[in-house]
Amino acid sequence: MSAPHATTAPDAPGPADAQRGQGGVELTAVTKRFGETTAVDSLTLSVESGEFFSMLGPSGSGKTTVLRLIAGFEEVTSGSIAIAGTDVTSAAPFDRTVNTVFQDYALFPHMTIAENVAYGLRVRKVAKAEQRERVATALEQVRLTHVADRLPHQLSGGQRQRIALARALILQPRVLLLDEPLGALDKQLREQMQIELKQIQREVGITFIFVTHDQEEALTLSDRIAVFNNGRVEQVGTPREVYEYPQTAFVAGFLGISNLIDAEHAKRLTGVATPISVRPERVRLVDARTKPAANETSVDGTIVETVYTGPTTRYIVDTADGLRVVAERHNDHAPSDTAPYHRGDAVRAVWVTEHAAIVP
Repeated sequence: MSAPHATTAPDAPGPADAQRGQGGVELTAVTKRFGETTAVDSLTLSVESGEFFSMLGPSGSGKTTVLRLIAGFEEVTSGSIAIAGTDVTSAAPFDRTVNTVFQDYALFPHMTIAENVAYGLRVRKVAKAEQRERVATALEQVRLTHVADRLPHQLSGGQRQRIALARALILQPRVLLLDEPLGALDKQLREQMQIELKQIQREVGITFIFVTHDQEEALTLSDRIAVFNNGRVEQVGTPREVYEYPQTAFVAGFLGISNLIDAEHAKRLTGVATPISVRPERVRLVDARTKPAANETSVDGTIVETVYTGPTTRYIVDTADGLRVVAERHNDHAPSDTAPYHRGDAVRAVWVTEHAAIVP
């Protein structure tokens, strides 16, 4: 049985100097402490101009603090931040070419939608004729020209979030910061807004830095993802890279479901004492008497639980030597058919050896 390949992801191309000058963000050895607590620990990170960059991680991992440091709402303890090629480490928020969209919309309830969108322009004393023109453009960008005269309470949650986006975009920032902007929406509306948000970002062409704890959301929206844990970045890469080639056990476990096989079990299975990660959709179940192919790895066990999710069924298999493997099967059979496997069945869990990623 051959060992899994060292399926580490190819290096993502770094941002060009010209891109950084247009609207990229550079954090160099940034640390932020609150008293004795280190929220961000010596973080160096590059965001390319014009990309949709997500910062993904659990609560308390430091991602929102990093967003606030870029915006200027918090001061760095040490390190530096550059936006569009300019050092802004000590600059006030209003002197940075960024704008922020929050989860709670923050719309003025007594103003019409057009007045809400125009608010930043009025503060900057932009001529009224230009205000009207730019408001019309901003509302067109978020596909809500027909609600200009309404009040915020007359809109749905998704519409209010798009208006908050229009109000931020109208100031023509080089970088737009989004702090879990879809968190207050229900699942169906959230998924719809994800598609619209990505389309809007492509149309306006500016850098979006998006904070979320939702793994599926990050995979759906992002050009690249930084996975945060305890104030540090565990891995940066495209959605495919961080999902298929996790570089740490934390990334493998946090980003979706993964079968993390420790070095001891991996040595018995493959002959190589290196931890591996296998995604459940790569694992198939067969009769325990079925012989695996030469390029496959297999374990024998008993199904201890089944989880029906609608599109898929998840099978949890325990082996005699203490290994647990999760397999996921698409429900592509006829709706009236019974499931092919049930709790208590003896099965063989099989995967192509190359589909296992080595976890450094």
